[in-house]
Amino acid sequence: MSYALALGRGRPRPRALVALSGFIPTVEGWEPDLDPPFPPVAIAHGTYDPVIPVGFGRAARDTLAAAGAQPYYHEFPGQHWVDPELVPELQRMVASL
Repeated sequence: MSYALALGRGRPRPRALVALSGFIPTVEGWEPDLDPPFPPVAIAHGTYDPVIPVGFGRAARDTLAAAGAQPYYHEFPGQHWVDPELVPELQRMVASL
């Protein structure tokens, strides 16, 4: 959902984008706005996520990087949860806004 809200064409850009175990939508009627400038972006995904496979997180990272964003990417050996090791990086990102 974070990608849909932050990158939806015609929507205002948020101050930051945090995407945890997500994917950039590919549904009819929705189009991503991949034009710079981008806010700070943090992406995290568990390598063994059985709900949303890690390939979706990697694809989002690659798509955003190719568009000119500089996403922070954190992949961890876990499933569909938030890795506690990510929290300090998210705190730094939010504090820098």
